[in-house]
Amino acid sequence: MRGPAQPPRWRRDVLGHRFESLELELPPDDEGPVVATLVRHASNGGAAAGPPDAPGTRAPEKVVLYLHGWADYFLQAELAEQIVAAGFHFYALDLRKFGRSLRSWQTPGYTTDLAVYDEDLAAALAAVTADVATRTGSAGRPTVHLLAHSLGGLVAALWADRNPGVLGTLVLNAPWLELQGSSLIRNIAMQLVEPLARADPRRPLLLPSMPGYWDSVSGSAHGEWDVDPEWRPRASFPIRPGWTKAVLAGHAAVQRRLDITSPVLVMLSGRTHVQAEWSDVLMDVDAVIDVEETARRALGLGRRAAVFRYPGAIHDVFLSRRTVRQEAYDDLLLWLSLYPG
Repeated sequence: MRGPAQPPRWRRDVLGHRFESLELELPPDDEGPVVATLVRHASNGGAAAGPPDAPGTRAPEKVVLYLHGWADYFLQAELAEQIVAAGFHFYALDLRKFGRSLRSWQTPGYTTDLAVYDEDLAAALAAVTADVATRTGSAGRPTVHLLAHSLGGLVAALWADRNPGVLGTLVLNAPWLELQGSSLIRNIAMQLVEPLARADPRRPLLLPSMPGYWDSVSGSAHGEWDVDPEWRPRASFPIRPGWTKAVLAGHAAVQRRLDITSPVLVMLSGRTHVQAEWSDVLMDVDAVIDVEETARRALGLGRRAAVFRYPGAIHDVFLSRRTVRQEAYDDLLLWLSLYPG
């Protein structure tokens, strides 16, 4: 007979004593074993448990689940602190083959179908629900607000469209909803990449390096943040045809319009300026996505979609200068309070 189920093994996270992480086993793929990694803020951000003899008298626990971008991982400890201080439980997910979940035998960040991350999100939501119940004694399902950045924003939007009614709200921080430029450029890119994706989907494409944005983030260059050089390399991960085709297919789905039933907030910089090498201007602009095209695409995500703009923000609004990110924190927490679930 099997013994009792063992409790999840949360470990101290690389971000320090306030954070813990948990590996989530996923079905293996053609490269071997696969995991995603859930990170939690060690403090209990939710409401205190109600009396055990008064079932049904508590509001659902409130959770924010963070999803990172391309060649990225969860490092926004300050964001987590702000959210927990406002009364939310905070979790973040490093997707398979990114950050804490990346293994030596894997192609970093690689997939040929963005829908594969449904497995990661399903495992994370199940673990979050169980963990909140254990920490608070709450038997009900918590209200989950998904906060996603860049490529994670594209993944989250497509996932929310396929899974109506699951989220309290969807918050997208500079989501990558369209290829830089326009749908015309995307269509041309798809025609170029399709034969490469069929012939050799993992072969790196020879594209110019664009380290300027990394320099505006990393504390070892001109930014404020401690960035792991393997999990978030200065030159990004190699771009491969199979992955590119999957992303372009996601952009095409967004162009056809989604039907996300939850309220959607899209947070963007005031303007775009893309250049390869760093200069002072990159401290005040989005150097990655086309914010004007993204704003247009955002309004097609669902019937309750809003766009907030932040002059002076970089690509990750929550890694911008302090005055900018504090405004974004305030707006985020106000938004979450308006839609408690």
